Amino acid sequence: MSYVFLFPDLGEGLTEGKLLQWYVQEGAQVKEGDLIAKVETDKVVADIPIPRTGRVARLHGKMDEILLVGRPLVELDTNGQASPMDRVQAPAPVVEAAPAAADAGPGVVGNIEVATGSDVMPASGEGLESASPTSPAASGRVLATPVARRMAQDLGVELSQVAGSGPQGRVMKADIRQAAAKAGALAPAKAASAPPRATEERSSRTEPLSQLRRTVAARMVKSKFSAPHATTFEEVEVSELVALRQAQRDRYADQGLRLSYMPFICRAVALALVRHPKLNCRLDMEAGTVTWQDAVHLGLAVDTPEGLMVPVIRNADQLSIRQLAEHIADLAERARTRQIRLEELRGGTFTITNYGAIAGIYGAPIINTPESAILGVGRLLETPVVKHGAVVPGRVLPLSLAVDHRIIDGGDAARFLKELMGLLADPVGMLLE
Repeated sequence: MSYVFLFPDLGEGLTEGKLLQWYVQEGAQVKEGDLIAKVETDKVVADIPIPRTGRVARLHGKMDEILLVGRPLVELDTNGQASPMDRVQAPAPVVEAAPAAADAGPGVVGNIEVATGSDVMPASGEGLESASPTSPAASGRVLATPVARRMAQDLGVELSQVAGSGPQGRVMKADIRQAAAKAGALAPAKAASAPPRATEERSSRTEPLSQLRRTVAARMVKSKFSAPHATTFEEVEVSELVALRQAQRDRYADQGLRLSYMPFICRAVALALVRHPKLNCRLDMEAGTVTWQDAVHLGLAVDTPEGLMVPVIRNADQLSIRQLAEHIADLAERARTRQIRLEELRGGTFTITNYGAIAGIYGAPIINTPESAILGVGRLLETPVVKHGAVVPGRVLPLSLAVDHRIIDGGDAARFLKELMGLLADPVGMLLE
């Protein structure tokens, strides 16, 4: 008797995932709850358990192949425990940041890892003592960093023939030098460190897009070409905010918390949205409806090594500056290390992108659909300003507000910006709200 396990939906709206690793081989015996595969979705890297016991008759999918939700993943010989070709949709999965408890039923377990290229690899142990060398043929897949792969290519060494001395059989640079020396391709070891000659050709590298980058690209295209963006630019003088933050920064630091300008900006945005709820709505053109949100769930665009992530601070309008600072630090760190939970990336009603933290004064941010607006925050400038008829040193914060013109008019955007600027210019008043 055969049982066919279908690739499960790992999250709301998921249609596909990339196969990173099989944990089992055809012919292997598995029991209910055993992990069978590691897959990468648009947000997480997750381990998938099998919901039945049996012998693996067939595996559907090759390494780095894109798998479609609802298509066969594994066929089991259940020894009469199921009817012939019993096709069952996988149970509702749960994606978490750590493996489920031992007594829990089978569910998708999020093994959140940083993806490097098309592989998920452990941290390099270059330069450290490691276990005895492991033959690469044991797993059929060579582990090596891009630098090591390039060195092997330059020295004419076939990686699959090199026994790796690093963690889990990873091929290290020393292994490659040793293999090249044995083959007579490397006489003195110092030759590998010689700078390249100007006449040498430099190669390029092509690698597949990660699921996260594919999803970001698709959502940006959908937003830009479905929602007519209207962007308004403004500047607000925030010398009082700069002074307040400077006065409180050391006190927060003594308690292990970094106080940036973002908690103040989030607080001001949340209060402005309460007073101007039109920018806190969701438009659904297919259903012909608009949903007015009572709560303010702020999304924060976070730059990660794998691409843009937007974790969400729930009920931001009810949080203090300290609470906002704690949420921002926690969500940003876990987003960059891909330890964020799926539910923390959903349900935002308005997004803030702080590109000025790196570089940039003004921008035209793309709305994070199905939201209706996004605020871009530029680099804080020290510049002359006019106060009471005199030119004095000032601190100016550039703002860029993009709105969906299908539901938000220019007047709505301008009134929201005016409210926001007043709150940022008078931070003490904002804190007393």
